[in-house]
Amino acid sequence: MSLSIPFSNAYAQLPEQCFARVLPTPVKNPLLFAFNQPLADQLGINYSAATEQELAGVFAGNEIPAGALPLAMAYCGHQFGQLNPQLGDGRAILLGDLEDTNGQRCDIQLKGSGRTPFSRSGDGRSPLGPALREYILCEAMQALGVPTTRALALVASGEYVIRDGREPGAVFTRVASSHIRVGTFQFFALRRDHDALQALAQHVIARHYPHIDASADDAVLQLFKAICQRQAELIAQWMSLGFIHGVMNTDNMTISGETIDYGPCAFMEAFNPAMVFSSIDRQGRYAYQNQPAIGQWNLARLAEALLPLFPGDEQQAVEDATAVLHDYSDQHQRAWEQRMNRKLGLNDVQPGDRERIEALLNILEQGRMDYTGFFRQLSHISRADAERAPLFALLQHSDCRNTAAVNEALHEWLSEWQAELAQRNNHAGELMQATNPAVIPRNHKVQEAIMAAEEGDFAPFQTLLEKVTDPFVENAEDLSYQCPAEPHEKVLRTFCGT
Repeated sequence: MSLSIPFSNAYAQLPEQCFARVLPTPVKNPLLFAFNQPLADQLGINYSAATEQELAGVFAGNEIPAGALPLAMAYCGHQFGQLNPQLGDGRAILLGDLEDTNGQRCDIQLKGSGRTPFSRSGDGRSPLGPALREYILCEAMQALGVPTTRALALVASGEYVIRDGREPGAVFTRVASSHIRVGTFQFFALRRDHDALQALAQHVIARHYPHIDASADDAVLQLFKAICQRQAELIAQWMSLGFIHGVMNTDNMTISGETIDYGPCAFMEAFNPAMVFSSIDRQGRYAYQNQPAIGQWNLARLAEALLPLFPGDEQQAVEDATAVLHDYSDQHQRAWEQRMNRKLGLNDVQPGDRERIEALLNILEQGRMDYTGFFRQLSHISRADAERAPLFALLQHSDCRNTAAVNEALHEWLSEWQAELAQRNNHAGELMQATNPAVIPRNHKVQEAIMAAEEGDFAPFQTLLEKVTDPFVENAEDLSYQCPAEPHEKVLRTFCGT
């Protein structure tokens, strides 16, 4: 084989109950749809002599590269608040892990690669649409500076899968610093397998939190604190960008602090704190405004799983975990205020800033204004003498029911904000334009790319990918990628594809 991947497979050295060894199921006619060469270079993959057909064979699971140790990972999790004791990789197979050119360990996983012992009644396959959505969304998040899993390749399988109807199939190759989840720890805690729990914790410390002394009595408590810190910061980034994950089950929260499992996710357009896109979130559990609290709820489930590894007796362990979870709320609030202040051109957080942010978000909600477009336009009017008309055009094109009142409130807010900037930051516009994207993967554009690809036209996907991976560039020729959907274009429901 002319493709070489430098696998070293640290995860496969964990106790056998952590996974099931299984091979991908070959597909009939693999066709390479996308291949992320810069990421492949970072991973140290030698593909220079490989043909497209060879790449398609490897990333469809038809050919197993040398050094790979394919396995399906075991985990469980709370799904919409209800514990499912047996989940695991039902349609994904970890080819192996490696150290990239920066010395960081990474997983390479095939998603949609066939049945595993964890598939239950599933077919182990993925439709093309959700695979394409994940490719676009995770690469967009990477470009926006959000910790995320990555897309290495996408292969059309030449087969069909049955979901709501007959859909073309695909295999998506996902890269992550690891695929270890809150639910991975829950799996072993539920089975009272403390040996596996301890081995997994040591693996995570060495892999993701090497600053922790693994031999210390409170090593796992320190690990829990570090995980909470990363999640607090991650969800603050989501909130600042108007991102809604859509399915924040405990099996969809990584221990590394990366965003994972881009199923029914979406970026908000008209600002609405209660916004839900996921077709399966009928009660709004994972609405935009609920994400910080759900993150804390998930981390409480992680604390329950880790309690046997905390120092002291059970009462002390519970008290320590409770204190860390309380700190999470403060950490998230600080991270969110810092992110939002940068969106407003302010480098630090001072008294009164939180009230200013909340007042603006209330105006955006009342005005039903496009979240991303508003902040991008705001970046052009940091000076008091700037023309405000382009910003107020967003209000005129919204579904606002009380334009006059919102108009007045926004003018007043802008004057106060511009005065604050004059005192605190003379270069606010530059900071804001480097913080507030011009382009995000808007739902209707993602859907357009999916529908075209399902008909064999991959050009809209490639164009959209190009735009969202250069999100801070504002180009008059690309207005269709910068503007919210017209009423007839709106996509208000997103789907998992499982």
